[in-house]
Amino acid sequence: MPWYVRVCALALLSLAALLWPRESQAQIRRCVGPDGAAVFTDRRCEDIGSSDSLPRAPAGAAASKGGYRGGCARNVQDLVYQMTSAIDAHDGNRLAGVYHWTGMSGSTAYSVLERLETIARRPLVDIVPIMPAAAAPPVVAPPTQNQGWVEVDPTADIEPGSELAPAAPEPEYVPQARRLPVALRVEQTLANGSTPSHTVFGLIRHFGCWWIKG
Repeated sequence: MPWYVRVCALALLSLAALLWPRESQAQIRRCVGPDGAAVFTDRRCEDIGSSDSLPRAPAGAAASKGGYRGGCARNVQDLVYQMTSAIDAHDGNRLAGVYHWTGMSGSTAYSVLERLETIARRPLVDIVPIMPAAAAPPVVAPPTQNQGWVEVDPTADIEPGSELAPAAPEPEYVPQARRLPVALRVEQTLANGSTPSHTVFGLIRHFGCWWIKG
């Protein structure tokens, strides 16, 4: 076989290998069904009659026009939005923009930035708030003796609900403090689109803004 025929054959085989259709990697999404239940799928949430569980920017929106870019997150919902936009855009610098760097050394900051870059490259499934452990119910002191009672003759016949009947003590109202998350768990998949990956960031409020740490 002439040498130029072999060269042409090798070139054609290489071209065929490049054009051969490859199996695409499906991204796993976490959707919320009409009943509020979580649904994991590799299709768009809209295709199965569900909604995306994350506050994502509209499709085709420019990254520079993201929700809160240029300002800090005033609440945890804003922080989740900024993190979602950064990871969806695979932008490690935007994710670093919501990280709390105060008091960190240069070498530590470099390793953290590399970690954020790695996280930003992975497909995002969900960002889940981690709530603090439930506090023990407050102890309410019992009413003092004879409070709300009237001294009567024990032999007297008293109708229930009459003015002489014992009055039940009023329950004491104890306002419940609003519980805020203490951390955020970032649910992702690795490059193969199926192996789960979890990253937990702590939360800190500094100068009226919310940041991730850890």
